[in-house]
Amino acid sequence: MLLYVRFICYFCIKIEGAMHTREEKLEAFGRLLDVLDRLRKECPWDRKQTNESLRPNTIEETFELCDALMKDDAKDICKELGDVIMHVMFYAKIGEEQGKFDIADVCEKEADKLIFRHPHVYGEAESLKHSPLIHAEAGKELDTGQVLENWEQIKLREKDGNKSVLSGVPDALPSLIKAYRIQDKARNVGFDWQDRQDVWDKVREELGELEEELKNDDGDKATRELGDFLFSVINAARLYHLNPDNALEHTNRKFIRRFNYIEEHSIKAGKPLTEMTLGEMDRLWNEAKEKECK
Repeated sequence: MLLYVRFICYFCIKIEGAMHTREEKLEAFGRLLDVLDRLRKECPWDRKQTNESLRPNTIEETFELCDALMKDDAKDICKELGDVIMHVMFYAKIGEEQGKFDIADVCEKEADKLIFRHPHVYGEAESLKHSPLIHAEAGKELDTGQVLENWEQIKLREKDGNKSVLSGVPDALPSLIKAYRIQDKARNVGFDWQDRQDVWDKVREELGELEEELKNDDGDKATRELGDFLFSVINAARLYHLNPDNALEHTNRKFIRRFNYIEEHSIKAGKPLTEMTLGEMDRLWNEAKEKECK
């Protein structure tokens, strides 16, 4: 939770051009707590909210934050972070009312978890003394890959932690992100390609199997093979340190920009898209593409 506070303060600082002290940050956090407490008592809408009723709004706010992050819009990032942190605090308030936990418990548990998972910074907890962790050589620090390998090992040894390597991947994750996380977690325990170049043989193999099932006009088998092919492409992206979700979103936005360009020109010309030829649309598409390159 404190990480969310620091994050929102950071971007707000950039916008306002003024640095805030630790005391000011804590005061701002306390003010937001006070506002939420009052709204929970005096606002009919806030008063009737439950974990279940808030969930759809939380998903929407999270996507709005993701949209602002993709646009790298500091002003919107600051605003959307505020909405997300309010939801985190709201769930903690509900937990407090039920006598289960409050915002202090949330913060303390997160701090404890981060300290436990960063033995290279805070030192090893007693329960990790005999774990197969990677240790930095004298005078050096671990690289990012080594930290991630340790991270998965540590999570398996946490109290109330993951019972298996892949159990920490949420079922509700979007499929593309889930595939990446599954592969990444397997990699962290050594299940991975020794040479990343070898993954392309797998990609070509899966593409060939997909093409074969498409020729056979077998929808069920083709769907399964399409899944295998996409999984292999995501695996290739991971091996080359590319984020497939971000890559696809950039392409989505690029397509929208170029298609909007075609639509705008069709409106100016008084000619509906449905009456334009494919050649006309291709010409406008290429114009939009050329403008992006300038």
